[in-house]
Amino acid sequence: MTETLVQAIEVTRRYGDVVALDTTSLDIRAGELIGLLGPNGAGKSTLVNLLCGLRRPTSGSISLFGGSPGDPANRRSLGMTPQETGLPPTLRVRECVDFVAAHFPSPVDRDELLGRFGLSDLRDRQIGGLSGGQKRRIAVALAFAGDPKLVLLDEPTTGLDVEARRALWDCVRDFHARGGTVLLTSHYLEEIEALAERVVVLGGGRVLADDTMESVRGMVGVRRVTLTAGHLPELPGVVGVETDGERTHLLTTDADRLVRELVRADVPFSGLEVRPTTLEEAFIAITGEDLRPTAAV
Repeated sequence: MTETLVQAIEVTRRYGDVVALDTTSLDIRAGELIGLLGPNGAGKSTLVNLLCGLRRPTSGSISLFGGSPGDPANRRSLGMTPQETGLPPTLRVRECVDFVAAHFPSPVDRDELLGRFGLSDLRDRQIGGLSGGQKRRIAVALAFAGDPKLVLLDEPTTGLDVEARRALWDCVRDFHARGGTVLLTSHYLEEIEALAERVVVLGGGRVLADDTMESVRGMVGVRRVTLTAGHLPELPGVVGVETDGERTHLLTTDADRLVRELVRADVPFSGLEVRPTTLEEAFIAITGEDLRPTAAV
């Protein structure tokens, strides 16, 4: 059986009267790449902080590499990028990497790490003089400095442009391809679709869905039918309509029946496409909320 690296059992976390997590359970197995989704206040950052030992559960239990997340010995194979970081502004980039690497028994070579994340040209720059995007790239790179088995990435590409975001995706894919395990949260649904094999959806502090990408998409039983047509009659099973120029997108619970009805109604159309629902559509259907970047909970 695949080794379980992290196990959360019936975990509840309260902040005063606010219940951030409510009897939540989650297993992370070796070699997985998991995307953690949820609207604002769902408990994503709280769960990540509990898994790495930064917070303690109000009730329930968490095991990290077979022991307590609060034990530094159990965190030696863990890397993390929190949603918000405060890097020492007077340190040079190479000094910051050396400082973090010194906490691990077998760290990655500094120059190899900087090269992997496209940071070699910043090695002698003071962190305080870098842009927000550059600091974020360094924060993500530091999660890999200790040659971890498991990496927790909380909104890793926030503030990055498209090119930098995709470069970090490649680094995450490479780590995973070499046997690494990743749990990442993101408000970029395309990021989860591009990287994750397993999707966990949180809502109201509870796990609403936990399955493969394909299964989570399929949970809502909706398909997207896209076509170019003139006036469309009222069609059965249509739960949503969107237009994009000349293209019309129909969300339907029965794509086959919809197409048959178009033909029977003698509606002229072209460019017919039928595909599964997007992760965003599935997310909204499961949680009842849209996903927007907001403050961490």
